[in-house]
Formats: sequence, structure tokens, C-alpha cells
Amino acid sequence: MDTRALPALAAVLLLLAGGAVGVRLLQSGTPLEEAVSLVPADTTRLSWTDWSGVRRELGADMGPASSAEEVEAFMDAAFEADLSPMSALGTSAAEMHEKMGFSPATVSWELFAQSGAGAVEVLGVGDEVDLDVVADRLADLGWSEPEDADGVWVGGPDVLAGVGSMLTPELQHVALLADEGLVLTSDQAPYLEQVLEDLGQGPEELADLAASLEEPLAAAVYDGAYACEHLAMAQADADAQAEGDQLVDAAGEVHPLTGYALGRLPGDDLRAVLQVEDADDAVTDAETRARLAAGPAPGQGGDFTDRFTVDQAGAAGREVVLDLRAAEGAYVLSELTSGPVLFATC
Repeated sequence: MDTRALPALAAVLLLLAGGAVGVRLLQSGTPLEEAVSLVPADTTRLSWTDWSGVRRELGADMGPASSAEEVEAFMDAAFEADLSPMSALGTSAAEMHEKMGFSPATVSWELFAQSGAGAVEVLGVGDEVDLDVVADRLADLGWSEPEDADGVWVGGPDVLAGVGSMLTPELQHVALLADEGLVLTSDQAPYLEQVLEDLGQGPEELADLAASLEEPLAAAVYDGAYACEHLAMAQADADAQAEGDQLVDAAGEVHPLTGYALGRLPGDDLRAVLQVEDADDAVTDAETRARLAAGPAPGQGGDFTDRFTVDQAGAAGREVVLDLRAAEGAYVLSELTSGPVLFATC
């Protein structure tokens, strides 16, 4: 463990011992929480990007008249700042901006929701996106117009390939909801139709986790099953797994996760939320997981303190909350949303 992290960790554990949580949770109404309410109730994995916030963070003056080259430069800057890893539109941005009439350069936010049944992109749009123009472009490019204005524009792989080779399959089928200020897309037309029918019945547990992140610029939110499979030390080699077991034994008791969320906030701040089954276990988990987050990172290499410091840790109900500060140049959001992540062990 990097000994430079010990004073900060000691302060964190003193907060825990004194009963101070040091975490402010919004009850409702954040843009992310409202977006989560729109996606299917059986969603297991959410990926969020607040594109209007990313543009503000980077000082990027983007709009409908921006060129494809300017959009590419913006996306490169977002990648370098670790603000775009949750987006499903990274490689598509320039082509969709130029040809489809919307992109990360103009939409307000993006939420990519996945479940065992399918995946859907939900995009919030404002004045920067004219949905009448988008509809005209879809018709010109080969999408089949729906009978109802808020129905599904059916495209498919051939239509998409004719538009551009860099477009994600998630753009194959499109729904334009002008009254709600939303664009929804999916690679499966029947699934998108079902999403539209059930719009507003979102996953409550994931919405609660999302609310605890407050207003992140980018975030991942996972249910327990997904987190325990994809962040597990089982993703590492045998030596790293053995080291991880020893570190967990030395750090203290942990309990299985029922949810995991990580958000990149403005500046260099991040917040990790790790949900356990029983609120009585959350304080113990907060102490243990704070220790693990200030030590070696088996399976990833080096120490977690090479990537971030733990500024505060605490428990709120069933949730363990770790407030982190990213090291300069570190890709914390990218690295802590795929396994292995020792402090997210189940």
C-alpha cells in the first residue's frame, strides 16, 4: 500500500467511527434519475453521459453547424478527459451528426440501458436538435416512416451500412418523441416498440442508486448480479485472485453487493456507491472497502492510489458511498467499471 494514502484513509475511518456519513443524497429529480425512470424495469446495466455537461466541462462550443471534424475533435477531448467511456456513440458521433442530424455534440444527455431482453439508447434533446429535420433525414436515408409520429422508424443493417460504416448497430431503429424531447434507438425494432409501450416503468432499485450519484457527467449503474459477475476478482489471473483474497482477509468483512454505481462529477471528483442487502452491514462494508480502495489493485496493476484518493467514505441506509479524487491523467471511470475491482468484491 502507498503510505501517502494512510493519513487520508485514517481521516475517512475516523468519520466512519464517529458516525458521520458525510454524504448528501438528493431525493429525486436529478437528470440521471429522471432518465432512468424511462427505461425498461428489467434493466440490469445503465451507462450515462450528460453531454451538455461534458460540453460545459470542456468549454466546447458545439452546435448543429459544427463540422464532422469539430465533432471528432470534441469526442477526442472527451475521451482524453475520461468523460465519454460510458457512451455507445463514440465512433458514430461524426457520421450521425453530419447525416442524421443529432449527435453527442448536440443532444442533452444519453442513457444506454441493457437487459437480457435487449438494449435501448435514450437521448434527451433540446433546442439544438430539430426533430422535424431528423425525421426528414431518416426518410431520405431509407428508414421506413411509422404510421404514428411517435412510432418506430424501421431501418436495419442494410440501411445503416448505406449511411456510414462507423455507425453503431444501436442506431438501426429510431423513435422520435417530440413532445417529450426524446430520441430512442435500438438494434431491435420489436424491442423498441415494447420500450415505447412501457415508457416510464423504470427499474426502481437502479433509480435509487443513480440518485445517490447526484448529477454526474458520466456514470455506470449496475444491478447486483451484473456487478458481482463483471467486477469480480474471477476476471483476474490466479496470482491476482490469491493476492485479492489476502487483502480482503486483512481489510475486514464484506458482504455481497446488490448494486454498484460509479459517477464522474465535475472537476476531478468521482463517487462510488456500493449497495448491500442489509443496512446493518453497510458501515462495516464502508470501513473495509475504504481500506481496500486505498491499497493495491490486483488484476489492474499498481495501487488504487495511483489512480485516485479516497476523500470520504460512509454509509447511508444500505449504501456504501466512497467519494474519490482522480489523479491527474487517470482514467478512473474507465478502469473501475470493468473487472477486476477489488474494493467492489462480492
